[in-house]
Amino acid sequence: MEKGEQKQSREKLCKTCNQTYNPASNTCSSCRFHPSFFVCRRHDDQRRYYELGPDDPPYAAKFYDCCGAEDPGAPGCTTNFHVSYDDD
Repeated sequence: MEKGEQKQSREKLCKTCNQTYNPASNTCSSCRFHPSFFVCRRHDDQRRYYELGPDDPPYAAKFYDCCGAEDPGAPGCTTNFHVSYDDD
């Protein structure tokens, strides 16, 4: 194995999804993430109802601004290549 091939096969840390990955198997759908933040505010469409906690004000909605998923642990709604901290 050449020096460049060894470097390419070592696992790296993705700065987008914070997962380790092998650059040799990195594809356009390897990294799954939310491109926006998890927010707590009234949703723009105002037609959906959200589960509120006991201490939440009645207008609060908690969701990802990009896709509307209400679970902070929801899988990402967007996929792309992993991006390493080594990549510039």
